[in-house]
Amino acid sequence: MGLRRDGREAAIQFLYQFDTHKPAKVDEALATFWKQNDEPQNVRDFANDLLRGALDKLPEVDAKIRTLADNWDFERLAVVDRNILRLAVYEMLFRPEIPPVVSINEAIEIAKKFSTAESGKFVNGLLDQVKKDLLRPARQAAG
Repeated sequence: MGLRRDGREAAIQFLYQFDTHKPAKVDEALATFWKQNDEPQNVRDFANDLLRGALDKLPEVDAKIRTLADNWDFERLAVVDRNILRLAVYEMLFRPEIPPVVSINEAIEIAKKFSTAESGKFVNGLLDQVKKDLLRPARQAAG
């Protein structure tokens, strides 16, 4: 696997822990997470960059997911799926240097690995709706 996939997987693992435990101090929780996960510094740097951005934009990201998951109660989404969606939607909305199709493909593969094959289809369907609303090319970085 590559640096970015490893970083995304680590970020999703932290988001999962953050979602289930709701730590009061994110920096302390992140320090503890990295003590338990031996990743190279460049993977940590990429994951931390994604995490800080995703957590900063969490209200907007969650609002977008809620509007698109019409028939799903947001709180009842599988925790891993919810956090895969959070990271991918954050990338698609706020990281123009990452092509949206890359975010979608990465999210699908991570869903297949950490959740179920059905989760991959669900994630794909929801993220495809996000892609349709974007005002930038889907297959290349913006800018």
